[in-house]
Amino acid sequence: MAVDGRSGMTDEIIPSPGEGARHLLLSLRAACPLPPGLSPYADAVQEWLVSWLPTNGPPLDAPTRDRLDRAGFARYAGRLYPDATEPDLRVLAALFTWFFLVDDACDRPGRLDLDEIRGLRDGAVVLLRGTPRLRHAGLGGPLRRLLVSAWREPRRRMPARWRQRFADAVAHHLDGTWREAVNKATGHAPGVDEYVELRRATSAAYVSYPLVEFVSGRPLPDPVYHHPLLSRIRDIGNDLLSWYNDLASLERDQIFSGGHNLVLALAAERRVPVPDAVELAAQRWHGSMRQFVALRATVPSFGPALDAAVTGHLDGVARAVRGTIDWTVESARYAAGPVRDAVRAESPGRAGRR
Repeated sequence: MAVDGRSGMTDEIIPSPGEGARHLLLSLRAACPLPPGLSPYADAVQEWLVSWLPTNGPPLDAPTRDRLDRAGFARYAGRLYPDATEPDLRVLAALFTWFFLVDDACDRPGRLDLDEIRGLRDGAVVLLRGTPRLRHAGLGGPLRRLLVSAWREPRRRMPARWRQRFADAVAHHLDGTWREAVNKATGHAPGVDEYVELRRATSAAYVSYPLVEFVSGRPLPDPVYHHPLLSRIRDIGNDLLSWYNDLASLERDQIFSGGHNLVLALAAERRVPVPDAVELAAQRWHGSMRQFVALRATVPSFGPALDAAVTGHLDGVARAVRGTIDWTVESARYAAGPVRDAVRAESPGRAGRR
């Protein structure tokens, strides 16, 4: 999942990247060796989401409802979890929508202040680690109602160790959101290493990985999940989807991000023009993709009882990369109509009900 101020459901469509940037995005997409996927239920769940959300989340006026529909969060979830059942894809789409709405609350004009972001983080973690009856002042109203609804089925179905893992990932993500807000408030533009580490939190990719186990019903034991090699593969997968998103949103980020974009961090640290930094970011992406593929090939056997679950987990990490690439190109958030339509038309599966 690539969630941050560059990809949320704000009041404005992100400006379409120029021809050079669009060519680069398509070039990187063409170079991605990871296969695409799309749930056959994606469009049906998108229709359900738009009708379900007003009674289970924030009220939607007509423009907001239209933006939600065009952003296609159910299609995003359907790309990351193409094997999910239709009921499970509804759960995932609702969770994705919650994260995007939280991101908007933290990053849009009139956004939450630092104390409110911290309170929201604490409130969400209390709910995820406890029961819906536990309340925290930092999380209330429509956002709480939406999270309670979306969390009901994972909480019922998944073991305690998985619920803790998911809650920890959410806490890490919202901690990153708070740190980025602090940076913007104080005028601090991060260097490259600092930014890469922070971006791994703000992307929410680490939140999306445990959801692979929710879909498969095969949660990994903690020692396997946190195996150093698997952790490294997850880190690189996170970087790949985050940096692609950064390249797509560069035009907007030059105005609004306070330097929170890989290209801008590279330009400042290397003291090079932004176009040169774009090339450096693309080179970095290609190198990380090669490393991702190579490391996946070295994963050892964890025994016949676990190997299928490990393979499914790593497939999920790869789908997060490819799914984010394809969703970024097709989403109405990146208003490049002909390119977007071409990606939708070539999508695998039978999701094209519209």
